[in-house]
Amino acid sequence: MTANELRKIYLAYYQERRHKVVAAASLVPENDASVLYTTAGMQPLIPYLLGQEHPMGKRLVNVQRCVRTGDIEEVGDDYHLTVFEMLGNWSLGDYFKKEAITMSFEFLTDQLGIPLSKLAVTVHKGNDQVPQDVEAVDTWLALGLKQEQIYYYGDEENWWSPAGESGPCGPDSEMFYVNDVSDCSETCGPACSCGKYVELGNNVFMTYHKDKDGHLTELDQKNIDVGLGFERLLILANNLENVYETDLFLPIIHKLEALSGIPYNKEYEKSFRVICEHIRAAVFILADPAKIVPSNSEQGYTLRRLIRRTIRMIHTVGIDENMLLDLAIEVIEIYKEAYPEVEKCKERILDQLEKEYDKFNNALQGGMKMANKYFGKLEKGECLSGEQAFRLYDTYGFPIEFTLELAEEKGIVVDVKGFTVKVEEHQKQSRSGAAGKFKGGLAENNVNSVKLHTATHLLNSGLRQVLGDEVFQCGSHINAERLRFDFSFHRKMTSDEIKDVETYVNQAIQAHMDVTCMEMTLEEAKASGAIGIFHSKYGDTVKVYEIPGYSLEICGGPHVANTSELGYFKIIKEQSSSSGIRRIKAIVDNLDLKK
Repeated sequence: MTANELRKIYLAYYQERRHKVVAAASLVPENDASVLYTTAGMQPLIPYLLGQEHPMGKRLVNVQRCVRTGDIEEVGDDYHLTVFEMLGNWSLGDYFKKEAITMSFEFLTDQLGIPLSKLAVTVHKGNDQVPQDVEAVDTWLALGLKQEQIYYYGDEENWWSPAGESGPCGPDSEMFYVNDVSDCSETCGPACSCGKYVELGNNVFMTYHKDKDGHLTELDQKNIDVGLGFERLLILANNLENVYETDLFLPIIHKLEALSGIPYNKEYEKSFRVICEHIRAAVFILADPAKIVPSNSEQGYTLRRLIRRTIRMIHTVGIDENMLLDLAIEVIEIYKEAYPEVEKCKERILDQLEKEYDKFNNALQGGMKMANKYFGKLEKGECLSGEQAFRLYDTYGFPIEFTLELAEEKGIVVDVKGFTVKVEEHQKQSRSGAAGKFKGGLAENNVNSVKLHTATHLLNSGLRQVLGDEVFQCGSHINAERLRFDFSFHRKMTSDEIKDVETYVNQAIQAHMDVTCMEMTLEEAKASGAIGIFHSKYGDTVKVYEIPGYSLEICGGPHVANTSELGYFKIIKEQSSSSGIRRIKAIVDNLDLKK
């Protein structure tokens, strides 16, 4: 089954069941400054899920492209992608649990041919306010599942929480494919991270309204929100091992083989995958109606990072020529039927890729010459000094992440602590008089607590980026050793999600972003997209602290002057605080970023 066939089968299946196809939204969320990109299919439909009437009716279906930048560092394995497609269908106050579950089940089994024996599902086991989801259980049993295929979990796994302190919420029922691997333990189930259970999608039943005190009342308009992973279903439908074996990637891989003369094998597997995935993501972002271009902030920063990492990987496999345009043309060819805009924007896509290649390649060439000079004097296992790493950064614009990658390839260590010290010294020299920027702040606070305060802003933004805008700060506590941050979320975070949040914060640290403070009215702050909690405590004029491209938040301060002062961010614990509330404890330190 081709990718185009799967999209058509999905849309046709729900059209036959009276759903109207809604166009995919822009990759840049409309009227939502809390996230840089659309991260889920339901995100553009939030106003309609909250009760606003949709012009196309109460039954909707679409295929939505999404971007989740927290996965950039993980790209190259079998399943992590920065750009992916989500199959979604919705009922806005029309059908409910039984119909939604039945349609999902029949699509997976009848349309895609997934055997009944290979399915497992989870349901909400109930809590002190909500009974066990008997209707969902009875529906799954009536469809042929056995009791041993149904798993019962609490709020952490099977409860969809509102975006903020209050709003629509309810139980959900997730669907999983069961791999042919041994149980890791007697208690192994879909919540286990051993790899036996692969999530296919989720049926969310928006049943209740939660008020600020946590009390639930039944909604007048009960909604269904179903999301299915397109690429994952494509893998299963074709009995493949990973997404790079599908027709979404194979033509790009073959083109790269032809252009480079290098075979796609174990030695070059990760490099090939990163190049193909990143160029595909860059094409989609450049084709978006938001007309994003590479830059040093917000969506443009993500695009620039994708393109430059592609160039870096091309150099890694020993290729000096610009292959971006040829690879981009292959991506356009693959997607022009499903997404005609990529072909319409072909000229713009190729122009921006060429400009960015020339700009970065010129900077990279100078830095590479100096780097090779430094590395040539070192033996395997020896250390590149912090001063040398700083010179590559300061004189040649050589990102520290590239220096680390180069050093790792050569078996050389980088003195990141020394590099950070040099950066801080440079910043202090260039910020004469800046000590009074946060008057009454640094003098009255422990230096590390000020760092942790700034890290809390980045953590808040990172959680919303990775987990979605349902995350809302519920409180925090900072001392000299660690920060504690409470936030709204309905389940335990996965190890990958925790790592993605850490990566987001550390990217901001490595980007050396200045932390700026602006004063404005509360209404102006809200209009700017600044986030904050406990709005009632704010006066007519508020301070808004900005870390460009990462965080914009109402706060009283104090903060560091530049993110690089944080050194390194690490989450040391993620746990439940109360029902629907998670708690993170984290530290900052001037540690080696590779640890």
